[in-house]
Amino acid sequence: MIGRLLRLCRWLWRIAIAGVLLWLRRGKEPLPERELPASPRAEKGVAALLVGAGIAGAAFVLIYGFDEANTQLLGVAAATALGLLAIALIVAAQAIVPQETLSEERPRFADPAAERGAEVDEIAMRAREGIDGITRRRLLGAAGGAAALGLGAAAAAPLASLGPRVGDRLRESPWRDGTPLVEENGRPVLADDLTVGGFLTAFAAGSDKRDLASSLVVVRVRPEELELPPERADWAPEGLLAFSKICTHAQCAISLFRYPLYPERSPGPALVCPCHYSTFDVLEGGKRIFGPAVRPLPQLPLKIEAGRLLAAGELSGAVGASWGGVEEGS
Repeated sequence: MIGRLLRLCRWLWRIAIAGVLLWLRRGKEPLPERELPASPRAEKGVAALLVGAGIAGAAFVLIYGFDEANTQLLGVAAATALGLLAIALIVAAQAIVPQETLSEERPRFADPAAERGAEVDEIAMRAREGIDGITRRRLLGAAGGAAALGLGAAAAAPLASLGPRVGDRLRESPWRDGTPLVEENGRPVLADDLTVGGFLTAFAAGSDKRDLASSLVVVRVRPEELELPPERADWAPEGLLAFSKICTHAQCAISLFRYPLYPERSPGPALVCPCHYSTFDVLEGGKRIFGPAVRPLPQLPLKIEAGRLLAAGELSGAVGASWGGVEEGS
């Protein structure tokens, strides 16, 4: 099998250089002709297999673009494309590429110029031998191009998943003055839903809950504990605070709230990311106090109207990790 694949590689190389070498021999004596039986049936079969491989590769790209979660179909499409390509190469190696055994004669000393001319003749003849017996060269070339196009697209498609296409999405936010806070089921968040030490997840009403900037963590502390900057003095009515739920280190979802029962012997109230334990002080407006994060959690100013929690403005900073234009302190 390895020998046949090597012969196939040599055959493809000969096709590529045959034109150049034959052009070099223009005006010279023609090379000796070789009589080899053509196999139109095998050529058609190889062409069909190559076209099938290209179609399967294109199907992989379409599935990846419209239904990438269906990994079973992706696997079937990729396996079909590679399988058809492998079968095409095997059939070509056995039924199309000339099968012959050659022995190389020991070279003799000769005039260098004449020897170079003889070498060109020999290489040109060998290149022609590689494509002798093939009657549908254009068909095979077109089929090979289709296979290369489909498989190339299939190989390049996953590059779209190597990293998020952030753009300005992390700077976009659904939060505006008056935007209501709702729970996952759409129920409005009420000020009385939280007691001191309480924690819940909220979203911007009417937004896509999958958007990074839409999700918040809402906590409640004693108002006298707050140490917010002067410009945020009215951001936490009745001790209620809201921060982005997305950690500024690696964009994990913050799901832990530490509220000590004995403050004199324990650290103060803080939100903790469970992935890498970045810790943010809620009393000082989401300031990072521990862990690999470098930015504070963006804080959302709140207000209470008719017992409901509403946004009193926009988030204090960009949501997400410190990449994609999001810098420390922004």
